[in-house]
Amino acid sequence: MNNNINKHIRNEIIDNIMKYIFFICSIFSVIVVFSICIFIFIYSLPIFKETGFLKFVFGMDWSPSSKHFGIFPMIVGSVYITILSTLLGGGFGFFTAVYISMFAPSKLKVILSQVIDLLAGIPSIVYGFFGMSVLVPFLKNISPNDIGEGVLASSIILAVMILPTITSITKYNLEAVYKYYYDGARALGNTHSQAVFGVIVKAAKSGIFSAIVLGMGRAIGETMAVMMVAGNAPFIPQDLFSYFRTMTINIALEMGYATGIHRSALIGTAFVLLLFILIINIILSLLKRNNLYFSFSFTSLFKKNKELKTDINNFSFKNYEMKMQTIKGDMLKYISIFATLVSTLFLVFIVVFILVRGLPHITLNLLFGKSNNSQMTLLPAIVSTSMMLFMSLIIAIPLGVFAAIYLTEYSKAKSKLIALIRIFTDSLSGIPSIVFGLFGMLVFANLLGIGRSILAGSLTLVLIILPSIIRQTEETLMSIPASLREGSLALGASKVRTIFQIVLPCGFSGIMTSVILSIGRIVGESAALIYTAGAVRYMPKGYLSSGSSFSVMMWMFSSEGLYINQTFATASILLIMIIVLNALLFFVNKKLKKDY
Repeated sequence: MNNNINKHIRNEIIDNIMKYIFFICSIFSVIVVFSICIFIFIYSLPIFKETGFLKFVFGMDWSPSSKHFGIFPMIVGSVYITILSTLLGGGFGFFTAVYISMFAPSKLKVILSQVIDLLAGIPSIVYGFFGMSVLVPFLKNISPNDIGEGVLASSIILAVMILPTITSITKYNLEAVYKYYYDGARALGNTHSQAVFGVIVKAAKSGIFSAIVLGMGRAIGETMAVMMVAGNAPFIPQDLFSYFRTMTINIALEMGYATGIHRSALIGTAFVLLLFILIINIILSLLKRNNLYFSFSFTSLFKKNKELKTDINNFSFKNYEMKMQTIKGDMLKYISIFATLVSTLFLVFIVVFILVRGLPHITLNLLFGKSNNSQMTLLPAIVSTSMMLFMSLIIAIPLGVFAAIYLTEYSKAKSKLIALIRIFTDSLSGIPSIVFGLFGMLVFANLLGIGRSILAGSLTLVLIILPSIIRQTEETLMSIPASLREGSLALGASKVRTIFQIVLPCGFSGIMTSVILSIGRIVGESAALIYTAGAVRYMPKGYLSSGSSFSVMMWMFSSEGLYINQTFATASILLIMIIVLNALLFFVNKKLKKDY
């Protein structure tokens, strides 16, 4: 009897201790977001005091040598290409999602979904190099002023980069409303195309707009890809072939040598960028507060059909208005097919072009040769990337999984605290990589005295991958039936034991998915690592040494201008890694995911 009482007390103590550990992990995102905002603001104060915030934001001249710091041209450049790329990528992404989810045969749907996932995983540095090698020379031939770099090249590259995000989220929302509205729409006499574009799309309007807003957030925060094709002049762009500079490019180009007020001005640029991201997140939060299906109801469906025809006997294709609706639906269907074809072919072209140019130059010397002043090899990048992968994952996985456990296993319905944590987690995922890099440089490298090192880069990567681990794990744990938990508790297991022996094993596939996605993000990251881990060609001696990741090494190859073949080879290796990770992800979701 006493043993049972002692065991119960011990289990209760362990449960309470673990609950607080889970809670601390869950509020980590809140702490990080506040810390980033506070540190960026504090280091921005010198420039705000010297020039004034409004003069800094609306100033037209950026000339550090003359101590003139106006970032309005960079703001215009950022907004300009964000709008253009969102229009282009949003349009193609929307119609591609419609075709994949509503028109594609089941086998083709699986293939196209994998293609889009592959497109999403390609590192931004590869897109930028493709734009620099292929798109810029092509646009130069058709440009009226013999310039290929600029607004148009940047917008096209960004459009391709945000297309997978918009496509995936739009596809999810369309499939979510399909089962609620499609049968009713068809029963009222609509064709398949009419039901899709007249009913399903309207019902999912809120989710589609959310996808576009997320795409805008990705576009405005991109650095490396745009920097390689923008021309990077700090002036307001006058046309599609004008050189320009975005806020992120401004930071990346000059932070390496900036000091004093110049450095504060660059950090102030990051603060203004954070304000833009905050506005985008507020819009997204307002959209999420509304029900996904707010914009459509069966009442409006009946009303619309009643206006079309009051007598069911008149539902005939002879009717002019019905004919026009049918033609319109068919036209939109063919536009969807065209958009999907263009998106898919563009991806295939990028992958094939990079592989054809790069594979012949992958040699043992490039992979494992000694890197020194006379030659650059990938061996230091292999070692540095592996070290950062290990360190960042070993920290981020427990943090992310424990945070997800608190959000799912200890949350109360309509809890304001849980809602706040989720908002801050989403906000953390929307912060641009270059801002993470600045924060890592200011806090890990400078304040903590670690310096530009693999450790500083690893800690920065933890912040970058943490939100995706939390949300992916949370969604997986929420899908596990409550009956499994109740059965375990009914048999006398403690809550913590139930979590670790029942819940987490059932959610293994979701956790593995988040880990694989995180590996892809780490391998492809560059902007956040240049000023935290460093950009060097030598082998790291330990975690306190500087080291270059694969993507940073590729950027160094392309910047030198003497290693074009090695750049293609590195891009090919990155693509092969992403293809393998996508195949592994498909296997995990197909073979390990449990259906309840």
